[in-house]
Amino acid sequence: MRITYDPETDTLTLVFRDRPVAESDEDRPGVILDYGGDGEVISMEILDASRRVEDPRTVQFTALTR
Repeated sequence: MRITYDPETDTLTLVFRDRPVAESDEDRPGVILDYGGDGEVISMEILDASRRVEDPRTVQFTALTR
């Protein structure tokens, strides 16, 4: 997974799978989901991220092991 924040456009992008985008849909205002050819979500874009995310420049990652 890759996470990027562009302060110029105030966009936070989460890429789950590095595949070509076949379709995009604005699921909620300011939240765009990108789908691959198989219909699975491959990435998410959050517009106006500084209003929607506590601090878009900082990422905390936790991996749970079982």
